[in-house]
Amino acid sequence: MNWRAFSAMLARDAHVARRNFIPLLLQNLLQPMLAVFVFGAVMARSGLVRGDYKSLLLPGIIAISMTMSGIQAVAMPLIAEFQFTREIEDRLLAPMNIGWVAIEKVVAGMVQALTAGLVVIPSAWLILGHLDLTFGHPVELIAIALLVALLSAAGGLTLGCSVGQTNIGLMFSLVLAPMIFFGCTYYPWSALHTFPILQKLVLLNPMVHASEGLRGTLAPQFPHLPIPAVIAALAAFDALLLFVGMHQFRRKAVS
Repeated sequence: MNWRAFSAMLARDAHVARRNFIPLLLQNLLQPMLAVFVFGAVMARSGLVRGDYKSLLLPGIIAISMTMSGIQAVAMPLIAEFQFTREIEDRLLAPMNIGWVAIEKVVAGMVQALTAGLVVIPSAWLILGHLDLTFGHPVELIAIALLVALLSAAGGLTLGCSVGQTNIGLMFSLVLAPMIFFGCTYYPWSALHTFPILQKLVLLNPMVHASEGLRGTLAPQFPHLPIPAVIAALAAFDALLLFVGMHQFRRKAVS
């Protein structure tokens, strides 16, 4: 492993991200902040939802922001580099194993996902005012945040190496949109108790565990899945997506 080559590629991605900071900020914050404003401010102040709903909502919005940011940060460049610009060929010539090129993509995606999640909290405070959040479980919060960031980046690696250029819109419609709406982002998992079959099926959606994990550490006063079970599920999804993504990356790189 050539750490100098790995660090150089990571620094290059960081430089590109800094140059595109404003577009990236708007891309990652616009949808979450619209949801925060509509559901947390408009509906709460008009009495359509309970006043504490905004505290229940925010962890799910953070999960959306982190997941979408990580997926887009990895998947979209990969689709372009493999199918349009062919820039990936330059990276594959670096003096290190092909697999580490994919790992670098995942690490860069994790950094963007964590940044997106961090930015949501102060932005939501500006819009919603007081939020009943707690940071009393820092170890669990950091562990879940890292697992969610890895989930999004590994998912981006898998999608970026599996989706063709003509199916990008289909990816968002058939994969990402259902993940969000059935991912317990706007409601706790326990709210699905009146749909028992659906409640069990959505556990196959990694977004459920991302939302419930962040809710359990930031707003534990609301119903949530047990944190140890969430950590175990996220770790399993991360391992699966990373394995599939690495396999797909190697297959495309040598084809």
